[in-house]
Amino acid sequence: MPEFAALVDGYRRFRSSSYTAQKERYDALSSEGQAPPVMIVSCCDSRVDPATVFDTVPGQVFALRNVANLVPPYETGGGLHGASAAIEFGVVGLGVRHIVVLGHGQCGGIKAALQGGDLGTPGHSFIDDWMGIVSEARDHVLAHQHEHDDLQLALEHEAIKVSLSNLRSFPFIAEREREGVLKLHGAWFAIASGQLHVLDETCGQFSPVS
Repeated sequence: MPEFAALVDGYRRFRSSSYTAQKERYDALSSEGQAPPVMIVSCCDSRVDPATVFDTVPGQVFALRNVANLVPPYETGGGLHGASAAIEFGVVGLGVRHIVVLGHGQCGGIKAALQGGDLGTPGHSFIDDWMGIVSEARDHVLAHQHEHDDLQLALEHEAIKVSLSNLRSFPFIAEREREGVLKLHGAWFAIASGQLHVLDETCGQFSPVS
């Protein structure tokens, strides 16, 4: 299949160019370990790679990607908590100083949440359960749809705010934010224009980065 061959070709380009150019950095990361100052929670969407959007270098960002860039609320009950484990490792283990929740336009998970019904496979769907994180925000957007020109955009923005609120339900995050050693940020990326918008939590609005 040519798709995997294309990945291997890409690796060869990386190995002969980017890796060679940053060999000293990779050597340092290998011997000293990672200490990224920033954690980014972003969507799995193939069009929105945070390393590309923010033009980062190796070791700069600890990344968590999942459907619709969601953070679940803090809870210790049964089940596997992949997102929560990554957050705990980033904050407690690595000591990141910033967490960015990066949403984006045309998000498939948000679109599915707005449409409702079976979002994934027939029967039990992991997507159904996961998108339940924004069910209250979705219901609120739909109940006030006369206030929004674009329901998809409205819920994409609200989902970022939900994830920020859920991050603050983690005790070790709330404590570090109170102490001023950790800052939370919300951002939204427009795929069509390549424009990044940043959330001002004091007014609840997103503004484009100049």
